[in-house]
Amino acid sequence: MGNQVNSKDNGHRTVIEHHGCSSTTQTDRLSSGRTSEFVEETCGNKALEKIAHQDQKLEIQSYADKLAIIKEVLARRHMKVAFFGRTSNGKSTVINAMLRDRVLPSGIGHTTNCFLSVEGTDEDKSYLKTEGSDEEKSIKTVNQLAHALHMDESLDAGCLVQVFWPKTKCALLRDDLVLVDSPGTDVTTQLDSWIDKFCLDADVFVLVANSESTLMNTEKHFFHKVNERLSKPNIFILNNRWDASANEPEYMEDVRKQHTDRCVNFLVEELKVVDREQAPNRIFFVSAKEVLNSRMQRAQGMPETGGALAEGFQERLKEFQNFERRFEECISQSAVKTKFEQHTIRAKQITEKVKSIMDAINIEAAEKRVAAQEDREYQMDRLDFVRNQLNLLISEIKKKIKAISEDVESKVSSAMGEEICRLHVIVDEFHSDFHPSPHVLKIYKTDLLTHVEKGMGKNLAFRCSDAVNASVQSSQSYMIDSMLPLLPSTAQSQVQMLLPNRKFDLSYDLNFSKLCTDFQENIEFQFSLGWTVLVHRFLGSVNAQRALTLMDQNFQHGITQAPRPALPPACTPSSGPPSTISQPNHETAVMTQEDMMLAMATNVASLTSRSSMGVILVGGVVWKTVGWRLIALSASMYGLLYLYERLTWTTKAKERTLKRQFVDYASEKLQLIVSFTSSNCSHQVQQEMATTFARLCQQVDQTQKELEAEIRQLTTKIDQLETVQSRSKSLRHKATDLERQLEEFTNQYLQPQQ
Repeated sequence: MGNQVNSKDNGHRTVIEHHGCSSTTQTDRLSSGRTSEFVEETCGNKALEKIAHQDQKLEIQSYADKLAIIKEVLARRHMKVAFFGRTSNGKSTVINAMLRDRVLPSGIGHTTNCFLSVEGTDEDKSYLKTEGSDEEKSIKTVNQLAHALHMDESLDAGCLVQVFWPKTKCALLRDDLVLVDSPGTDVTTQLDSWIDKFCLDADVFVLVANSESTLMNTEKHFFHKVNERLSKPNIFILNNRWDASANEPEYMEDVRKQHTDRCVNFLVEELKVVDREQAPNRIFFVSAKEVLNSRMQRAQGMPETGGALAEGFQERLKEFQNFERRFEECISQSAVKTKFEQHTIRAKQITEKVKSIMDAINIEAAEKRVAAQEDREYQMDRLDFVRNQLNLLISEIKKKIKAISEDVESKVSSAMGEEICRLHVIVDEFHSDFHPSPHVLKIYKTDLLTHVEKGMGKNLAFRCSDAVNASVQSSQSYMIDSMLPLLPSTAQSQVQMLLPNRKFDLSYDLNFSKLCTDFQENIEFQFSLGWTVLVHRFLGSVNAQRALTLMDQNFQHGITQAPRPALPPACTPSSGPPSTISQPNHETAVMTQEDMMLAMATNVASLTSRSSMGVILVGGVVWKTVGWRLIALSASMYGLLYLYERLTWTTKAKERTLKRQFVDYASEKLQLIVSFTSSNCSHQVQQEMATTFARLCQQVDQTQKELEAEIRQLTTKIDQLETVQSRSKSLRHKATDLERQLEEFTNQYLQPQQ
């Protein structure tokens, strides 16, 4: 390249690069990872129900990678040209011819075994740097460079070696131009990694083909890969070694036309990077080796056309110079479009896509937020309903439990009263071996107690249990029906499990063994018209016993002794017969009801002893009045009655007497526990119903907890959705600002000048 880029173009590029850096800053803000991280966080948040989709996440990540490449390209201060082609097509020779010096080693065979970049340095010495090292290795000649590359065994086809050549020796390098030489595209399968590593930031691509053969598929395949990653890359095609056509001049035009058609179809039809009118301006037929030799001879002071050159050299030289001119125009005059236009267009497309994704996320988040707010309002209303309804039901169920308990108490009390009245029936149904002996009598009474307790419990259950159980089940069903709407959905289908799996039965704990433990039977023979029986009948059992005792004492001692009024006798074990105890210090003694009854019995006995003579006189009067026959008849009937009762006082009579006495005794005892037993049954019913209601309340409490937890989750979700909306709006505004700045940049620098 003979002419350098003029100062006007350089200044134009400097201004654009300044504004490009500003756009880079804005692009960096958009692609610094915030958008990608935001979409990734939103996509990975399961609570937000996939507001951002996986394809949006991948799309944003790819945009971030592309924007990073754009940022790197815009940040570069130099232009980059990459040379590709098959092995031994002359890529290094073309670069040397353009540099007008043997900078890179070239020759037959696989000489370039890695990527070589040539760029200028302001120093007077030439040196190289290998990838991953900052060590400057000095080189003075091409042979030293070739030797250094050959001796470094760590280099492979995917490594980059930077060659720094003094700008004073090569005018082309003074324009901050970087030329990249590559290994042959036919010696590796790592095309994708090559493109990603070395080609995505290239401004111009030069395909060096061999004019002695056709365009190979390996070369096409590589540029197809490049075209997939870059939008319309600038490509020049050099058909090198065109000097071989001088040997067959008659076929030269046909071969040239054939190569041109194939290259045009490749650029226009396959890659679609240029129009068909512009395609011929990107295709050249040259001999780089001839141009390099000619320019080296000229540099040494010899004629440029000297030496053994094939026929048609001047045409091939002009073709190479034409390529350099086109290349210079592409680098200088079209530098803006090469470096900024495609990236600006791509940045606009990316910002448009980012805006679209942010709008979609914002709309989706807004819809989800509205739905979550409605759901939260519904859950809060349901929670209030559950709480209010539960309070009402608690009051109502308590009243119902109280009413049922009182009803059960009344039923049990009434049933027990009836069963006490017919206790003799249960006792009469008892049959067991009976004998007055103490041992047999004890066993008999024990069995009688057991029989009566079972029978009475069975009768009470028959009278009350079914009605009480039906009432309890009805009340439990009412509780369930009333509280079913308040239960959690999982518990509604299993609500019957909350009820006891057994039939409720009242427990009538009469405890006869303890209740009648003091029962003492009296099965001794007693004549129905005897003195003792008559006293018992008129005075009662307790008072009659005391009266009879005093009467016996008076009959023994009162005949010869006059009755003396005194305090009640006190018997002590050491004093023997009763004696009168004087109390000089207590002039007024309090007499109980029992003392008065004893005094009355004593007076009767005294009266009998004093009037014994009167009895005899009365008897005599009666004898004389009614006659002895009637008295004899009465005495005979009295004696016969006595004899009859005595003869009929059998074991069965004793058993009947014991049962009658037991009925009287047990009836009195049972009357004492009627209230206690009915209250106990009422408490059982109350406990049963309260237990069922408590289980239902626990489930309702679980409903409240679930509703409260769901409300908290919805509140958190709404806050997250509001954050998503806010961040998506913020990122969309940044994308809009970047789009506006890119549009201003396009209008100011990339529009055709009038």
